[in-house]
Amino acid sequence: QVQLMESGGGLVQAGGSLRLSCEVSGTRFSMNAMGWYRQVSGKQRELVARITADERLEYADFVKGRFAISRANFRNVLYLQMNGLKPEDTAVYYCYSEFFDLWGQGTQVTVSQ
Repeated sequence: QVQLMESGGGLVQAGGSLRLSCEVSGTRFSMNAMGWYRQVSGKQRELVARITADERLEYADFVKGRFAISRANFRNVLYLQMNGLKPEDTAVYYCYSEFFDLWGQGTQVTVSQ
């Protein structure tokens, strides 16, 4: 059974950094396109960053130059390095496997002024 488990969220001051991790189990992870999404209560979930099966990287305009998506295939882990955090980045962040159409449980990121 494929499972996704996020970690690394927390409370940080504006301008700070966090690194989110998404551990993937039950699949040959390196063959899959995956992404990071975020959701604020009452709003739609939105794409933050995406990595394709052939390692192309895609970013939402609001995180370009601040966030970086990567993965360590041999460890089956997807990362999201978040720098220069802003209060408007506050949300629950989810990782997503496109191949399996599967979401993790989410991790809360809160950025204070």
